[in-house]
Amino acid sequence: MNNQYDVIVVGAGNGGLAAAATTAKNGLKTLLLEKHNLPGGCATSFSRGRFEFEPSLHELCSVGTKDIPGKVYKVLDGLGADIDWRYEYNPYRAIVKGEDGYDVTLSGGIEGFCDSMEAAVPGCRESVYAFLMLAEKNEKALAYVDQKKGNPNKLVMAAKYADFLRTASSSVNEVMIALGIPEKARRILETYWGYLGVPCDELNCMHYLSMIIGYIKEGAAMPYRRSHELSLSLCKVIYDHGGEIYYNSEVTEFLYDDTKRVIGVAVGDKKYYAKEVISNVIPHNVFNMSDPSAVPQTDLKLANAREFGISVATIYLGLDCTAEELGIKDYTVFVMSEADSRKQWDKRSEGSLYIVNCLNMVIPDCTPEGTCTMFFTMPIFGSDLPKDLTPQGYKKYKNDLAKKYIEDYEKLMGLDIQSHIEEISVATPVTFARYLGTPEGTIYGYKTSDWDNVVMRTQCESREYTIPGLSFCGGHAVMGDGFSCAYMTGSSVGQRVSKRIIEGGNN
Repeated sequence: MNNQYDVIVVGAGNGGLAAAATTAKNGLKTLLLEKHNLPGGCATSFSRGRFEFEPSLHELCSVGTKDIPGKVYKVLDGLGADIDWRYEYNPYRAIVKGEDGYDVTLSGGIEGFCDSMEAAVPGCRESVYAFLMLAEKNEKALAYVDQKKGNPNKLVMAAKYADFLRTASSSVNEVMIALGIPEKARRILETYWGYLGVPCDELNCMHYLSMIIGYIKEGAAMPYRRSHELSLSLCKVIYDHGGEIYYNSEVTEFLYDDTKRVIGVAVGDKKYYAKEVISNVIPHNVFNMSDPSAVPQTDLKLANAREFGISVATIYLGLDCTAEELGIKDYTVFVMSEADSRKQWDKRSEGSLYIVNCLNMVIPDCTPEGTCTMFFTMPIFGSDLPKDLTPQGYKKYKNDLAKKYIEDYEKLMGLDIQSHIEEISVATPVTFARYLGTPEGTIYGYKTSDWDNVVMRTQCESREYTIPGLSFCGGHAVMGDGFSCAYMTGSSVGQRVSKRIIEGGNN
């Protein structure tokens, strides 16, 4: 039967691509189903006029290089995905507006980062260095836990890896305060919270450290031919190992047998069967496509207990001049009206935080000669949209949004952007809900905070979702969202499923 597979992967987003590439490379008959006509989910690109834009990718962390590979590099290189990487080694420029604000550019590398922090906040270097070193201690502790197959000696953990236990159970702010980091330095260190969508008074410290240390030590990485290069490279791995990819094939139902095990999926009136199914689709949507009697109450309660993660509004600009002519000098600029991440969170709909990127600073020839692009990102929830917003008023809402942030950045930086706009496109959570199919347009799966942080998810992974024959990968999985996390969870879930099938069939 040509509709019988070892593994079916639903959704060709980052996690799904990595999972399908992994199972195919392990010799399993693999089918990847994607509702769109292109792979990648958020890892794709779109064109307006003569410009090509990234829908969501700012950059990837934990990539590294061939000589010093990071976790993501190891995953992609191990699969055989060939990526032409470009790098930005200055993590970010942080600007807080107002009398008590600051304008700080952080350098890359542990020493360079600490030096730039010391220059911004004299006397903070030692405590900032201690904070960053916790990341290395965490890596050693995790290696020990892994060596003991998840069952470490409690006395060894308490005596040798006490700092790991503290960071794993504390917020970013709690750890920084305990280390004696001055308040201004804490605020500068908090800047990246928007990339995880959780303010630092509730964001798990180990989760934050694992991300920020990747940017500081290895730099930020971008594929030369955009994120679509990443997706196509993984598609090639799938094809090269006998896997199949069906586009324009939206899964409409998850199929179960009499024992309530997932045995396949339906695409309209066509059915495909497999020993295991891996979903890159958020559990809420999977359960809505399942027989209600087949979904355990514990799984349903877990999904409903979780909060949807943050989405974004984005402004894509194609400009008829170069970045140099415009006066742009930075790749990534965080602009904030408040220094405190909690206040930024609370006032997000008022423009308390937005991020501006210019890809030409990393890839100079990413646009036609004599031009450049800019990319504005504002963290926002779907529920933050005006309650009285009508379809007729949606265009005005987007235009007003673009005008507000562009004018603010022009005034702040002394730039003339508007007179150079050749192409403009604006996306909101409505856009991402339509394209990704996620509730409220979330691009971050479920919010990773409080009881549902990454550490707790990892410890309880075996009890996350318990439907036999069904696994989840991608942004709603144990590591939370972000391109890097999605590739890593896709790979790990693909390996786990491969091992089950190869060693034990359906058991």
